[in-house]
Amino acid sequence: MDTKYQTQNKILTIPNLLSLFRLLLIPLIIWMYTFKKEYFAAGTLLILSGLTDLADGFIARHFNAVSNVGKILDPIADKLTQAAMLFCLVTRFPLMAAPLGVLVLKEIFIGTTGLLMIRKTGEVIGADFHGKVATTLLYIMMILHIFWISIPAGISAATIGICLVSMIFTLFIYGKRNVKVLRGNLSSRKNL
Repeated sequence: MDTKYQTQNKILTIPNLLSLFRLLLIPLIIWMYTFKKEYFAAGTLLILSGLTDLADGFIARHFNAVSNVGKILDPIADKLTQAAMLFCLVTRFPLMAAPLGVLVLKEIFIGTTGLLMIRKTGEVIGADFHGKVATTLLYIMMILHIFWISIPAGISAATIGICLVSMIFTLFIYGKRNVKVLRGNLSSRKNL
């Protein structure tokens, strides 16, 4: 059996365990931020989650541990962490509802078209550079609002606005790519 095939179909890998760890951190982050009002602790857990995300990506790529489960589990852990943190931040910063709404819209659209792409092509397409930039800006904005307790309204609005622009741009680019792949795949099937 092909080694690449065996690796891609593994479930119990270090990157997948790190993604699972990130999922388990989500309730703790919510509890620390919204119930305990321990903003520093919640922010530290968010940073830990981000570091494990970087670690699992590095390990997966450099040690041939990329798996089909990981291609799905990793982004789910990322997006649920982001949505949970934005939900927490809305309790103190009402403008956070905008990036939360765009995140939910983006993930529903990209998730739906992504599943259709997997069904049609059998492939999972990973994140592009602009998506990683948008994610980085989102984490910077969230961490800034967590640790800077009395962030001025102007700086808060500006960082949220920058984040929104990058998220909307990413939604547009990914949406265009996914629709193009689906249309190309459908038209090539018609030509058979």
